[in-house]
Amino acid sequence: MIDYLIKQLKDAINSIENLDEKIEAMNRVRTALTEVSPFVEPVDCVRWVPADKVQANEYNPNKVASPEMRLLHTSIKLDGYTQPIVVYRLNNGKYEVVDGFHRNRVGKEYADIRERIHGYLPVVVIDKPLDERMGSTIRHNRARGTHQIRSMSDIVIDLSREGWSDEDICKKLGMELDEVIRLKQISGLKEAFANHEFSKSWEEFEKKYHKEEA
Repeated sequence: MIDYLIKQLKDAINSIENLDEKIEAMNRVRTALTEVSPFVEPVDCVRWVPADKVQANEYNPNKVASPEMRLLHTSIKLDGYTQPIVVYRLNNGKYEVVDGFHRNRVGKEYADIRERIHGYLPVVVIDKPLDERMGSTIRHNRARGTHQIRSMSDIVIDLSREGWSDEDICKKLGMELDEVIRLKQISGLKEAFANHEFSKSWEEFEKKYHKEEA
């Protein structure tokens, strides 16, 4: 029964001549299969979306030097896209990158890749509020060791303003308390230490490091 349905489905998709319509049909099939899948992971449903609908976020300080970009291009050229781009669907129908900005760039900026994937990009969609998406981006970057400390301090302040406690930041971003305090210190903002919990942590931090310096 399943084999028969698969054949029918393949024949139906192969009969679609318009490329965009064919890709949309494939996305619909993938979405439908996800609805009955025992897996709830984002990667269970990789969709292809037009590259011009995928845009960068404004908070990611992750940067890749030219040699690494060329290597990434070579990797995708020889191995294909082995990892989708993690995105969030915006209200205007576009997608904001959470992780994979440079995979996104390769698909847009290198003609050989852009032509091969027909101007589309492979994405998985996550649905989280902005502060949680920022946390997701940082976790992905830190796991690769590519997050920049100066911009990281700005993000820590932004998350503090969103109501994240020092404990939340440590837990959700995989950071140590000392690291969070140093990043808040870099920011130079007194408001970063306004809450009682962090004030206590700051006193412990000062005692520890002032003692070591002495």
